[in-house]
Amino acid sequence: MSTAQMTRPPQTLYVSIRRDELRQLKDERDQLQQEVLRLRSHLQAQISQASGTQPALC
Repeated sequence: MSTAQMTRPPQTLYVSIRRDELRQLKDERDQLQQEVLRLRSHLQAQISQASGTQPALC
């Protein structure tokens, strides 16, 4: 036996943000994106380095 579920239309949430807050958030986003790029590059270098060496056999 199934029950019918009422579906509501999505609601829109409006918020206010000051220009200085928006600028700060954009700056933080840019810094995080740069950090992600740095970490990806570091990880890729480690993967490349690890694939270039032979694993030790026990």
